[in-house]
Amino acid sequence: MSRSLTLNVRVHGPLGQFVADNVGDTGMYENVSEYIRDLIRKDKERTERERFERLKAELRVAFTASEDSYVSLTAQEVITRNRTSKGV
Repeated sequence: MSRSLTLNVRVHGPLGQFVADNVGDTGMYENVSEYIRDLIRKDKERTERERFERLKAELRVAFTASEDSYVSLTAQEVITRNRTSKGV
């Protein structure tokens, strides 16, 4: 279920001017809300891209490891190890 979140933000000085320059007749966005939503979407995409790159790096290491470095684990052992490493 998606939920709505209302934010109130004050931006002063150079940051406020930067936002004003990007909104309205002179900017790329019609209003501040549209601008903020676009920034949040871009940040979400960046975060997801970084997570995917970390996963690819881990898989690269796993696929290039020698056979004798593998350790046999049960599904429960993997779950326990992951919970422990995340502090859950």
